[in-house]
Amino acid sequence: MPTYHYRCKNCGYDFTEQQSFNDDPITVCPKCSQEQVRKVYSAVPIEFKGHGFYRTDKSGK
Repeated sequence: MPTYHYRCKNCGYDFTEQQSFNDDPITVCPKCSQEQVRKVYSAVPIEFKGHGFYRTDKSGK
């Protein structure tokens, strides 16, 4: 199950929740009870491993 990061625009409370893809996003802050919660999106790290991903990995002539 994916984990989502949320932040309340009203009080600044940060929290994470595990939710199914079918669940509706959380909109109410569990701390201040305001409907100011939004998902926080961040870059996903990518790691290339193995042969062929580097500039020095050139094919033979």
